[in-house]
Amino acid sequence: MMLQLPKRVVIIGPESTGKSTLCAALAEKTGEPWVPEYARTYLENLGRPYRYEDLLEIAKGQVGEEDKMAMLADRMLFCDTDLHVIKIWSEHKYGHTDPWIEKEIARREYHLYLLTDIDMPWEPDPQREYPDPVMRKYFYDWYESILKGTGIPLVKITGTKEKRLDKAYRAVQEILG
Repeated sequence: MMLQLPKRVVIIGPESTGKSTLCAALAEKTGEPWVPEYARTYLENLGRPYRYEDLLEIAKGQVGEEDKMAMLADRMLFCDTDLHVIKIWSEHKYGHTDPWIEKEIARREYHLYLLTDIDMPWEPDPQREYPDPVMRKYFYDWYESILKGTGIPLVKITGTKEKRLDKAYRAVQEILG
């Protein structure tokens, strides 16, 4: 019998759009694991502003955690972000992306993207950089554009926390078949 890998669902979107909350709620509702955003832990322990080189370390840490948590999953793994986020931040801030990150984006397999909308109020956090509504929309549009190009199902998640969880859960059930 062939080993069935868990389906990987990525919760992705601009800062302060409820990604971690949704990821944790989906994991709890399904009894499946989730992968927190590695950048948060990395940056909390960095002790200085991040640099271009740090993005590669964050990317490697994110996929390492993801692959580790996939071993604990039965049918589903929820990922609070993927390498597209690092690519977008790298392109925005530094004008280019490390080739390793580009190769990993092309190599890794995902089954569903849940794109969280900016219809939630901004919550200040020392690691967040762009509270301006124009910039939040800019990043949302960029995520949407890049994800549409993947060919992987994309579901936009909007509304209250309850509505978001309901819509996301229904989308997850659909890909499980």
